[in-house]
Amino acid sequence: MIHVVAIITAKHGMREKVLEIAKANIPAVQAEDGCIEYSLAIDAEGLGSFQTKFGPDTFVFIEKWRDTAALKAHAAAPHMAAYAAKVKDMLAGRVIHVLSPAG
Repeated sequence: MIHVVAIITAKHGMREKVLEIAKANIPAVQAEDGCIEYSLAIDAEGLGSFQTKFGPDTFVFIEKWRDTAALKAHAAAPHMAAYAAKVKDMLAGRVIHVLSPAG
C-alpha cells in the first residue's frame, strides 16, 4: 500500500473556490482502480495548544493507494489534469508526500 499526504495551499482569498473544485473531483478519484482512500481534511478547531495548524489557506488530501501503479495512473488521469488546470492560478503551494508503510 502507498500513502499520500498532499498539502495544498491556496492563494489568500481563494481557499473556498479551490475547495469547491477539489470536492467536485473526489468522486472521480474514489472510483479509480486502486484507490483505497481519498479524503479532504482541514484544521480541526478547539484542540488547544498541542495542535499545529496548517492555517486558513491550507487543506490536506489524505490518500491510500493499492500500489505505485495505481498512484501513477491517478496522477495521469484526465480528471486530475482537468482539476490541475482549474486550480493552477489559485494555488500558492503544493507539497506531496508519498509514503510506504514502516512495518
